[in-house]
Amino acid sequence: MKKIIVFIISVLACINVDAQMKWNSKYQAYIDKYKDLAISEMLKYNIPASITLAQGLLESGAGLSELAVKGNNHFGIKCHDWLGPTTYHNDDEMNECFRSYNDVRESYEDHSKFLAKQQRYRRLFDLKRTDYKGWAYGLKQCGYATSPTYAQKLIGIIELYKLYNYDTANKFDKFMVERSAVSTKVPQQGSLHQIHIYNKNYCLVVRKGDTFKSLAKETGISYRKLAKYNEHKKKNIRYDGEVIYLKKKQKRADKAYKKRPHVVKAGESMYSIAQRYGIRTSSLYKMNHLSPEYSIKTGDVLRVR
Repeated sequence: MKKIIVFIISVLACINVDAQMKWNSKYQAYIDKYKDLAISEMLKYNIPASITLAQGLLESGAGLSELAVKGNNHFGIKCHDWLGPTTYHNDDEMNECFRSYNDVRESYEDHSKFLAKQQRYRRLFDLKRTDYKGWAYGLKQCGYATSPTYAQKLIGIIELYKLYNYDTANKFDKFMVERSAVSTKVPQQGSLHQIHIYNKNYCLVVRKGDTFKSLAKETGISYRKLAKYNEHKKKNIRYDGEVIYLKKKQKRADKAYKKRPHVVKAGESMYSIAQRYGIRTSSLYKMNHLSPEYSIKTGDVLRVR
């Protein structure tokens, strides 16, 4: 009987957490700002980026908590055997000691080391990197937090903001992450292109004077591959402002476009539409049961997902 009651309470707690979970612009801004850092940490320590981001969001209130603002502590890690700078905050008890950092990057790095070096979290590293639910429940079971709904909150955040998409990053993604939003200057060539993440791919926007060979030199990807990924047969860039993808494009657009077809506008082509959604032109034809010889017209409605 007790087990049944406990189970019912747990289910009700999950329902309550899900009911309260709504999209928050501050949370999204935090994700956009720190997702690359979370991916970088994952590739070093094998902790799911989704878990790191969700914990950072929850523990720091999207970077707005007192601990985050005063001490750059985004994970609520207490002093324990810490020898670095500290700050004090009322938590489970009054005036508790918490770790303090010079910047957010140090907080993320220390969070990874804290989990990797603590014996009680060791079993979590046997889980698959994509098993964010196992990690969420494991963190709660191992005593990371006292809240009875801690795991459900993490899972709710991960699924609402689709943070699980970051858990499949690889070494190539690490290179792109390190390049994302950089301001490093290239002598006599202006600044590096900003790398954007879109539809499980990386892309950049062409500037005047760019060629596949110049982009190949900058990204470390052969110009032939760049041309192939972007379905260019003549190995030349068509126009300034064109989006160039750095990996093979997807067959379908992002899930957000599942019930949102594209209405063809004047001047668009099947290729330009495919590039817009980061999908292969051949897939766009196939999804819409069209032959390659078909000429689209303004007003045509095309499925992209």
